[in-house]
Amino acid sequence: MKSLRGRTLMGTRMRHGSPEEKSPRGLSDCRKSVWNPESRYKALLEINNAIINQTSREDLFRCMAREITRYIDYDRFSISIYESDSNSLTVFAMAEGIPIREIDDSRRSMNADTVAKAVITSRKALIISDLAQYAHWNTIQSMIAAGLQSTMAFPLIARGKVVGSLHFSFKSKPSKMEEFAGFLSDLSGQVALAVDNMLSHTKLLELNSNLEQQKHYLMDHVDSQYRPDNFHYSSRVMKEIMAQVDIIADSDAGVLITGETGTGKDYIARYIHHLSSRRDGMFVKVTCPALAESLFESEMFGHAKGAFTGANSKRIGRFEMASGGTVFLDEIGELPLTLQAKLLHVLQDMRFERVGDSRPIAVDFRVIAATNRDLESAIQTKDFRSDLYYRLNTVSFHVPPLRERGEEIEPLIRQLTDSQSENMRRIPPIYSDQAMELMKEHSWPGNVRELKNIVTRLIIVFSGKVVNKKDIEPLLNTKRSESSSTPMTLREVERAHLIKVLSMTKGVVGGKNGAVSILKIPKSTLQYRLYKHGIDPLDFAH
Repeated sequence: MKSLRGRTLMGTRMRHGSPEEKSPRGLSDCRKSVWNPESRYKALLEINNAIINQTSREDLFRCMAREITRYIDYDRFSISIYESDSNSLTVFAMAEGIPIREIDDSRRSMNADTVAKAVITSRKALIISDLAQYAHWNTIQSMIAAGLQSTMAFPLIARGKVVGSLHFSFKSKPSKMEEFAGFLSDLSGQVALAVDNMLSHTKLLELNSNLEQQKHYLMDHVDSQYRPDNFHYSSRVMKEIMAQVDIIADSDAGVLITGETGTGKDYIARYIHHLSSRRDGMFVKVTCPALAESLFESEMFGHAKGAFTGANSKRIGRFEMASGGTVFLDEIGELPLTLQAKLLHVLQDMRFERVGDSRPIAVDFRVIAATNRDLESAIQTKDFRSDLYYRLNTVSFHVPPLRERGEEIEPLIRQLTDSQSENMRRIPPIYSDQAMELMKEHSWPGNVRELKNIVTRLIIVFSGKVVNKKDIEPLLNTKRSESSSTPMTLREVERAHLIKVLSMTKGVVGGKNGAVSILKIPKSTLQYRLYKHGIDPLDFAH
């Protein structure tokens, strides 16, 4: 006795490669015995054993379709998945049998009248022997147009919750519709468990993928130098700022930190996160000047699998990654106006959609922004949105440059020398009085970042030795004593000019706003001269 396995889209069966006339509408003659309890149990067991080891949605669905057609002569078989968070429906996998134009793999709202909605909301089976009686329902007109006349739908209930609905449709009313309904009602329980397990498995795979992405992000961005105990300050103005930070840290208020490059805005942002109740969540830094407009949505919102060419897997965006934690928008003043509008929309609604996905995702993160620009002036010149400014500027701090807190320079040098020497496992150098005075008098255009980098170099070169004034002069490019009539050498002039230009471009070397554009020289030439003078552009970068 042969089972009916091969089927074309319109329902014609093939046996061993040759056409065969279809059996009468209903149960295959060779399987009529399935209606007695013993045979029905055996059939359910066979289907269960066939589907239990499937590892993907598509494989599970195709296996179900193949096994069920041995017993039920359907013309369309489909499974809808119910997502309670968005009150919407998606397909479990592409349907088997007659296609229906209005029912595809996109997400559909549960607001309209549909067979799936009726089954899911009532948690009861729905048997429609004549679809024409429900032609006013959404999708049923399309089912009729496709040549279908009858349908049966069953709720998929697993562990007490409705996970979706099971659908079988026919071109003509089955002769054994009640018997079908009883068998498929029993089968729906098995299908519900299999589907729920597969959805849980899929979510677990996505969670593992998300955790892997977060791990890579953390590995790329972790830096032990940003530990709160590495943030040194001693001036009165900085103590006042940090006292205010302590007060507002545990709130969810948005924070705007202003100040020149290298003053410690990044440290303060991380310090606020560390003190807040969100400390166990992620601190996600977004360097705004590095965001390309074409990639903004994919980077910040993430994308669905297949959203565009090359999107081979789902990607979690920065906003979703930061949910429960903090988003730090560094150099927010450099964000283009078009992207400012998109950012504002997310900050207002705390919701967004991944690229290629219409499901809204709710997020909960705190926003800290930093800039070295005067945003109020940028608002006047129409370079920055006033509504975004007020959204970010609930609490603000201005970090003064190092040259305005001269009393802090010597304590900073000593604290950084001790901590960096310990981290590098080297004996700290000893600064002569003249060397220390020279550093205290320096203007420090790169602020604390420049100071820290110079201290690190001194530890490497002069570990356990005395650092004299002559050792510091090449690093600081200090002018000769006023009493000296000897002019600066050409090398010294060149070095001073390179430092000035890098300070203007904030360490950017290439591009239309970089140092090569100002100096009008090839990038390779500039890189050689920077190497020759021992200048690191990172000392002046964001």
